[in-house]
Amino acid sequence: MFFTRVVATPLLGLPRPAKRVVVIALDLLLTLVSVWAAFYLRIDQTGLPHAQQPYVYLLAPLLAIPVFVRFGLYRAIFRYTGMAALATTAKAVAVYALLFFVALLYFKWDGVPRTLGLIQPLLLLLLVGISRSMARFWLAGWSSKAHHAAGRLLIYGAGEAGVETAAALAVSRQFVLLGFIDDDKSKAGRSINDVDIMAPDEVAEAVENMGVTDILLAMPALDRARRNEIIASLRELPVHVRTLPGMVNLASGRVTIQDFQELDVEDLLGRPPVPPDSTLLARNLAGKVVLVTGAGGSIGSELCRQILLEKPRQLVLVELSEFALYTIHHELEGLCSEHNLPMEVIPLLGSVGNFGRLKEIFNLYRPATVYHAAAYKHVPLVESNPSEGVFNNVFGTLNTARAAMESGTSHFVLVSTDKAVRPTNVMGATKRMAELVLQALAASPSLRFVSPDGSYSAEVQNRTVFAMVRFGNVLGSSGSVVPLFRKQLRDGGPLTVTHPEVTRYFMTIPEAAQLVLQAGAMAHGGDVFVLDMGSPLKIVDLARRMAQLSGLSLRDENNPDGDIEIRITGLRPGEKLYEELLIGDNPEPTAHQRIMKAHEDFVAWPELAPILAEIRQAATVNNEAVMKSIMKRLVHGYIPHTACPAKIPAQARAE
Repeated sequence: MFFTRVVATPLLGLPRPAKRVVVIALDLLLTLVSVWAAFYLRIDQTGLPHAQQPYVYLLAPLLAIPVFVRFGLYRAIFRYTGMAALATTAKAVAVYALLFFVALLYFKWDGVPRTLGLIQPLLLLLLVGISRSMARFWLAGWSSKAHHAAGRLLIYGAGEAGVETAAALAVSRQFVLLGFIDDDKSKAGRSINDVDIMAPDEVAEAVENMGVTDILLAMPALDRARRNEIIASLRELPVHVRTLPGMVNLASGRVTIQDFQELDVEDLLGRPPVPPDSTLLARNLAGKVVLVTGAGGSIGSELCRQILLEKPRQLVLVELSEFALYTIHHELEGLCSEHNLPMEVIPLLGSVGNFGRLKEIFNLYRPATVYHAAAYKHVPLVESNPSEGVFNNVFGTLNTARAAMESGTSHFVLVSTDKAVRPTNVMGATKRMAELVLQALAASPSLRFVSPDGSYSAEVQNRTVFAMVRFGNVLGSSGSVVPLFRKQLRDGGPLTVTHPEVTRYFMTIPEAAQLVLQAGAMAHGGDVFVLDMGSPLKIVDLARRMAQLSGLSLRDENNPDGDIEIRITGLRPGEKLYEELLIGDNPEPTAHQRIMKAHEDFVAWPELAPILAEIRQAATVNNEAVMKSIMKRLVHGYIPHTACPAKIPAQARAE
């Protein structure tokens, strides 16, 4: 231990050129030793060289070092040396052996057997290979101990991904690998590179006895049902559970420590995602011009990714945020290049509140299919800014729908929300009003639009199929609880939950996007689609699940010494305990087993138009009382929140 401390620490601290000099000096010594050993084995000579034997001692290093340099042996880092580097060493020694043997045959030195040209290279390969291997384990092991590994790890999965992960850990300073776990009973009790494999029923005991801090799921090809079972079995253990990415992401290279990820939102959801129907996905997309509003948002960006894979002719991105538009456009261009998709992705800055800009865009590109995802969606913010919610969610939808009708768009799909059902907040009420607008438009073969000041009107023929898609909360979107809880976990807590009984339906962002695409393809006009999302989940249960899978114990009355607490903060303005997906009853099944069609009452356009003019006027002067009164009259079940939110001074607003 003293020798290791005295030698290893200064050696690891040397600059790289100095380390190369040390390695070259070592190889020179090994070359000379191998020549001496070859003489000893061939002619039993132990003394000093005689006759012309010194020439061999000179020849060997003069050939070996340049060959090793040419093969890049001195560019490798010893403690990260693997099988590839040892294979390169073998090739280098093979080239050296050929040159060395030919030289001995040519010079025919006295006292030098020709068979020395075979024996010495084999000995050199053995010595160099051993030196590299010893350096790898010695230096890497000392380095890990010197930097105090941060975690004690079990790898769940003794397959190829698990073995590659173990190899990555061997040169990492972050974890000590204590064992493998595998469902295959025939592997239990065996080992991989001296690391034991255990059965799943031994994990709890191993965690307690071995001080395990982390478990890594290294089973990228495992089906979702079994994966959920494994995660459920680990949830009560005081360990941090993480995962490797899927097989597609691992296909390009070896596993590294950087591949370790927090569990997917699908893992937190605890149920399999809704399977997509490829025929429905492509129906309104393949070979067509498709436009997405709010293209840089959580749902809008996922819509764009999935639309791109269905090979539209053009994909038009409309987004208010410059940074969000740049980000999604850059990503989509990368996907086009990766999948060799010869299509045009067009990024356009614009607001759905600006009808003139929308009309210009629609007339220029003539989209066949439109997905309207632009909306203000954060409940407390919209509650504090009701006029902006009305302008963006209601009139932004109307503007986009009108531009679609005037340009001859075939299908128009609104991304809606379960908060539109019997809402208690402005956001939900405005989203239901957006649905009412589209229902009214869908029921009218032609419509007359009048400008806000009454100075002009336009008659529009309606050939557009309108549809709305309602779903619950999406895990992982901006402002959702999953990113919030992950940040709070990193910061040491507490995890904040507004009420212990708050319950929500959950789905993943890809699920939501697939639902929107498939439901829109089934629309006939004025349809309101909802997803069979299974059972709702309590937010406090989600918080507990994330804490447990992070290896943290909950701090409460029964466990005052726990790692992190869940703090109840009180319901926010407009927040409901429970969300619903249907206003009426008896939803109608569709061609997709997990998509239903709701039967919702609506207001005809001649009756709705003057109400819209009235609420527009109230929003222009920021008259909150009038806006809520109109929404209460129009939106079934809307009960305004009585608390007074933060006010924004009323200002006149231009069209």
